[in-house]
Amino acid sequence: MRIATFNVQNMRLRRQGGGLHLDGARDGDIPADRTPEAANLDLVDRDLTARVLGEANADVVALQEVFDQASLDHFHDHVMAPAGVTAYPYRYCLPGNDGRGLDIALMSRLKPVRIESHAGETPSSLGLEPVAGCKANDRVFRRDCLEVDLGPLTLFVSHFKAPYPDLDAAQPIRRLEAAAVAKLIERRFRQPDTAFWLVAGDLNEPGPAERTAGSALEPIMALGGVDLMLRISAEERWSFHQPYSEIYSRPDALIASRALAEEHPDAVPGIIRSGLDFDADRYSGKRLAGVGQHRPHASDHAAVVVDFPGLEGGPAAGPGASKPSKT
Repeated sequence: MRIATFNVQNMRLRRQGGGLHLDGARDGDIPADRTPEAANLDLVDRDLTARVLGEANADVVALQEVFDQASLDHFHDHVMAPAGVTAYPYRYCLPGNDGRGLDIALMSRLKPVRIESHAGETPSSLGLEPVAGCKANDRVFRRDCLEVDLGPLTLFVSHFKAPYPDLDAAQPIRRLEAAAVAKLIERRFRQPDTAFWLVAGDLNEPGPAERTAGSALEPIMALGGVDLMLRISAEERWSFHQPYSEIYSRPDALIASRALAEEHPDAVPGIIRSGLDFDADRYSGKRLAGVGQHRPHASDHAAVVVDFPGLEGGPAAGPGASKPSKT
């Protein structure tokens, strides 16, 4: 089973001039990305996004920053298909908590046994203490955490709060999100360290040099989580470049259970940077035709993939699995 995670940067389908227009990979916080000329590059961006996914060729893809189901389906049917990407018959984009409507999505060639949104969870519902910025009955996830039961493997897909512009203010909320994911893992498995689970997505963890406190991801690691990205050399570990800066980081994460990591010692993630713009000049490898200096590009993130041979089938998610709850 090959798993990919990819933040596709603001993918939203809009009705414009009687037709449909899929937003490109741009945030709008850069003046150059708000011009009519910038809009003319949107379709090229999304073709590049599709071609990166074709290169990833994953069985299951966790996506971040997809507006809704219609945006996901349009991208799949009208951009990925013409690009020759093998179809994903199972596609989900459930409503989350992001104020801009950018949700978590999943595409799969394997039929999930179960998929469940946890957008409605609160500190109170999970037995967690509230923190500044998140009261007891506030929704704990800034977007969502999708729990996806694939039979032999359970995915927990999330997109945590960004640490910017105030890292210290964001840290308690981000740690609370991580604690919430840990609670969901404990709810699902009697013995989390012996079960097969994987936390995937944009967890927005800043690098050690940027942090003023410990990692917000510690609650997940305390369950025996293994950061698979650490299997990549430090200089090659980055998956994101901030436009017009020299900041290279790796917000994109794959955290495996201890049992899964030990079962697959050769599961080293691959980072697909072929769709990044030339501004990310730390990467000197081959880029897809059409990539520009700042745009067009597939995203400001790279896609990350990892292989788990032998997990394509099977009824149980590891020896520590409990019975799945109904959707």
